[in-house]
Amino acid sequence: MNLLDEITNRARKSQAHVGVGVGATGANAGVAADAHNKSVIADIQRASEFAEIRLIGKAEQIHTINTDLETVSSETPELELVRQLADGRIDAAVRGTLSATKTLSHLKDVFKVPALQRLALLTTADDTPFFLAPVGIDEGNSTDDKIKLICKSTAYITEKFGIHLRVAVLSGGRFEDAGRSALIDQSLADGEFTADKLREHGINAKHHGILIEDAIKNANFIVAPDGITGNLIFRTLTFLGDGNGFGAPVLMKPVFVDTSRVKTNLSNAIMLASALAWTDER
Repeated sequence: MNLLDEITNRARKSQAHVGVGVGATGANAGVAADAHNKSVIADIQRASEFAEIRLIGKAEQIHTINTDLETVSSETPELELVRQLADGRIDAAVRGTLSATKTLSHLKDVFKVPALQRLALLTTADDTPFFLAPVGIDEGNSTDDKIKLICKSTAYITEKFGIHLRVAVLSGGRFEDAGRSALIDQSLADGEFTADKLREHGINAKHHGILIEDAIKNANFIVAPDGITGNLIFRTLTFLGDGNGFGAPVLMKPVFVDTSRVKTNLSNAIMLASALAWTDER
C-alpha cells in the first residue's frame, strides 16, 4: 500500500472531528470573492467522507456561508481554533484560510512551544508523494537545526504511519561543481555532513547534491538546503507546476496542519489531519 492509500484509509477509519479556519482569502472584492469563497467551501465539503468538520471564522464570514457543515463564529477565529484544539473540543485543526502570523503565534503561546517545526506532504505532477522539510523560511537554517528537524520528522512519520523513510539531502550544486565558488563548496560540504549525521542516527539518508529530479526516484523524504529553498520548492511545485499539497503538519502532539491561503484545496489537508488523529481506539 502506498503512502496516499495509507493516509486515505486511516482518515476514513478515524472520522476525526477537525476544525478548519475560515478567513480572508485574498481574492478581489465582490463577485470574484464570493465565487472564490464558494469554491473553498465546496472543496472543504468534499472532505466530509474523512472527518466531521467544524468551520471556525468571524461572524460576517461564517453567516454568509451556505453549508450544512457545523460552524462557529468568533471575533478572534485564529485563537478560537487553537483553543478548541487545546481543550479537546476538536481532534485536529487545519489553519485553512486564517492568518498564518496570528494563528501560529497563538499556537505557540497556548501550547508553550518556543518554535514551530513543520513537515510538508506533497505530490509531484505524476502523483508521486513525498515529504519535504524544512518549509518554513525561518526553519533549518543551520546544519544542527536541520538535523534535529529531520530526526524529529522521521520519528513523527514513523509513529503516525509506520512507513520506511528514504531521505534525500539536497545541496547547492552537483558534486563536480566543487570549486566553482565558496558558497557552493560550503553547501556541498553541509549536505554531506548532514547525510552522514542522519545515518549515525539510524536514518536511511543519501546526499544528492542539487539533483532533486534524481532524488525523488529513490526517496520519499526530501531535505532542502534551508527553509527558504524548501519554501520555494513547495511554491514552485504547487503554484506554478502540476504538483499538489496536503498541508504541513506541525511536529507536536496535538494535530495541527498548516496550509497556504493561496491554495484553495483544503480537502487534502483535512484528510491528512484526520489520518494523523487516528488511533486504535477511534
